[in-house]
Amino acid sequence: MLRFRSTIFAVTVSLMLNANAVAGKLAIVIDDFGYRPHQENQVIAFPAPISIAVLPNAPHARDMANKAWGAGHEVLIHLPMAPLSKQPLEKDTLRPEMSSAEIERIIHDAVQKVPHATGLNNHMGSAMTSSLFGMQKVMQALKNYRLYFLDSVTIGNSQATRAAAGTGVKVIKRKVFLDDNQNEAAVRQQYDRAIALARRNGSAIAIGHPHPTTVRVLQQELRRLPSDITLVRPSSLLNEPQHAAASTPGYADAAPPAHKPLSPTAQNLHICKLRRRPAPVNADRFFSVLQESMAQSTLVKYLQLQWQGWNQPRS
Repeated sequence: MLRFRSTIFAVTVSLMLNANAVAGKLAIVIDDFGYRPHQENQVIAFPAPISIAVLPNAPHARDMANKAWGAGHEVLIHLPMAPLSKQPLEKDTLRPEMSSAEIERIIHDAVQKVPHATGLNNHMGSAMTSSLFGMQKVMQALKNYRLYFLDSVTIGNSQATRAAAGTGVKVIKRKVFLDDNQNEAAVRQQYDRAIALARRNGSAIAIGHPHPTTVRVLQQELRRLPSDITLVRPSSLLNEPQHAAASTPGYADAAPPAHKPLSPTAQNLHICKLRRRPAPVNADRFFSVLQESMAQSTLVKYLQLQWQGWNQPRS
């Protein structure tokens, strides 16, 4: 019995001491590469897990993709897609009514212009990504290049995941836009929000742009990255559970629809039955939550004090 208690105590203390181990994975992607070499070179100096997304028809697209890849960064194609709003469009912007052949041509051309790309994400795209028929043509083209799709989630009813079914194309989703508001305090707040989501969900993807404010904030914050957060490439999250993206305005050319809270006086509410079994919980996330819970328990805090007392030198 004593041995059993000693074992339980040792395991508890071990979990307690490791409660500050990695709790979340954070992927940061900087979009719109190819137009601002000065700021983009500053981003390339960031830690290697920071990834970059290159506009294929930008004047410095190939050069910046090569530089980023040479510095160890993951490269994505930042492909223009049609928004719902009327605004100037990049050359070869994908539209839902395009033929499969035309979409294949544009994606093939983008792959040639952005060397070393392992994934693709949408630039704007609320009209395109909300079209199941349009996105099915995109996914059929992507499977030929073994590219994953990072959904920038510029609209709440994106059909990207549904369109990828049966194609073998992996889809991951943006959780936070860092710089819709380019005020430094706002960017910092969004960065903190991304970290909080990574802790809560196990992982999070944040998208930013090479604006001077964004670059400055990341230069400061990445130096003091919390010890329980690990920077990762987006491709390392391809098999992670995908949670709903956090709604933010601005670069989301059509913000996800807001849901009004239920009135406090709402009556006759019924519990809905699940149509499918919940997705399995990631093992790393399970143990992370367990560690966090144990670290906050009164018992563990008491044991920690006892442990510290036992290990103090006796006079």
